Amino acid sequence: MVSELKVYKEPELKKAVDLCLASGRLNHDAVGWSRRPLHNCNLTGSPLRKKRWNYWCITTDHFLFSVTLSNIDYMGLAFIYFLDFKSSFFHEKTVIRFFGKGFDLGNLVADNAVFEDPQLAISMLTDGPGTTIDVDCPDFQGDQLSADLIIKTPVDHETLNVVIPWSENRFQFTSKQHCLPVEGTVKIGKKSYSTTGGYACLDFGRGIWPFSSFWNWAGGSGKSSSYTIGLNLGAGWTDGTGMNENGIVIDGVLSKISEDLIFDYSSSAFMQPWSIRTPASKMVNLTFTPFFERVAKTNALILRSEVHQMIGRFSGTVQDHNGDSYPVEDLIGWAEEHYARW
Repeated sequence: MVSELKVYKEPELKKAVDLCLASGRLNHDAVGWSRRPLHNCNLTGSPLRKKRWNYWCITTDHFLFSVTLSNIDYMGLAFIYFLDFKSSFFHEKTVIRFFGKGFDLGNLVADNAVFEDPQLAISMLTDGPGTTIDVDCPDFQGDQLSADLIIKTPVDHETLNVVIPWSENRFQFTSKQHCLPVEGTVKIGKKSYSTTGGYACLDFGRGIWPFSSFWNWAGGSGKSSSYTIGLNLGAGWTDGTGMNENGIVIDGVLSKISEDLIFDYSSSAFMQPWSIRTPASKMVNLTFTPFFERVAKTNALILRSEVHQMIGRFSGTVQDHNGDSYPVEDLIGWAEEHYARW
């Protein structure tokens, strides 16, 4: 729960900008948020502190599938995970390369990202308004997993792009993109899962991070009544910086939330309902009810991480920047608690 609640005056950016100065320090002209990716994430210097990742999560009424390529300077991680909602089948696969060997993650959201390994091959290729994701994993709990996905960004669709400024030497850019239509299949052994009617979410991150971090992150995309609603809600690691990563997208239009959120949940009973709300407005008043808990723990020398990612459904109301309210009814998504020393 946030100890000191604040409403921020966050500048909206309209022009392309470099994230860093030539020295590698934060470019203050880059601090703000935008409705489309505008930042060139030209990270340099700061050995072992640079963090880069492309995280995709696909949700449908029947399953969740996630694909990530991450380079955290001293380690590269490629991982996938899959959850079948009906059967509760869940499995994940991770491949680690020290010092990020084989991971080439570009400076721009639109840059391609590719990783090749006999255990897991992933490509994320951008072509115009879309991204093609191909995955090949020969041994996914004894079966072959392959995915062939085409993700489209609708014309004029708005996304949440933010720079978080901890200090001159510690900062982060993210592009959170929700409600992106996806077509294709995920095949596991003899079973084929269609993504028709589902949505993709992109979490693109580039920054120079402190060693220890804590955050809550909740997100989801889907249809509710006659509206398409995307949620990106967070707390913890951005508090007190003057910026946050909070926003909602309704029928492709972004409403930035410039206030800290309250995440009310029990760390000793993650499967109990979570309450997520804005304290100074009516923009967010949601209950998140989990039906599955994903626990991921890493303890590899200097890297330690523990995440409790709950998969479930959101219900309640959200409000756009015009003050219009929208019902949220059983929207598939996730909410997580994450501690990291990285």
